[in-house]
Amino acid sequence: MSVTEMFNYIQGFLSADQDVREDIRKVVQTLEQTAREILTVLQSVHQPSGFKEIPSKCAKALELFCTVRTQICNLKTKFPAEQYYRFHEHWRFVLQRLVFLAAFVVYLETETLVIREEVAKILGIEVVREKGFHLDVEDYLAGVLIMASELSRLAVNSVTAGDYTRPLRISNFINELDSGFRLLNLKNDPLRKRYDGLKYDVKKIEEVVYDLSIRGLAKEGETGGDK
Repeated sequence: MSVTEMFNYIQGFLSADQDVREDIRKVVQTLEQTAREILTVLQSVHQPSGFKEIPSKCAKALELFCTVRTQICNLKTKFPAEQYYRFHEHWRFVLQRLVFLAAFVVYLETETLVIREEVAKILGIEVVREKGFHLDVEDYLAGVLIMASELSRLAVNSVTAGDYTRPLRISNFINELDSGFRLLNLKNDPLRKRYDGLKYDVKKIEEVVYDLSIRGLAKEGETGGDK
């Protein structure tokens, strides 16, 4: 093979690779749009009247996840399954956002932490790497940490809405989450930096709970919740 032939071959390889990446980007853009639509639906729970609408908003969000599953099925067709990590960077961010949204829906419905397997089911993807398009552990953890930040905001807005027990429950949940993350030896720099943000979320929620306590509202909320 001559030098010219070799470089022509390389150019053909680069062009084919670029075509694959462009196809992936187009599908990822549709996923990003759907993720924004789900977020818009869920953002309304932060409004004073939003807590009464949580069941209907979660139901609407889950309907939109049907679109997500269809779009991910389309994405799977754009590259060989064994090359998942070669192109992973293209959908990593939106996948983490979708994990956050799925985790937030589950928390709003049950006030529990969604497991990785359940998120994968909601998204219509695998958990085991060998089975193809899957939910990477670090993407799952990153999405959970984004949810923690959203819950700190929800704690503040709960007080505004007159719900004084919710911040206490959120505080207990976030503290358990923090304890869980402390058990992990995080070597992924972006993930570790995002975990550092969890410390501020814990502090923010603790300040909300403390403020409720000194105003006597936390005790009032607990009493109201027991009735």
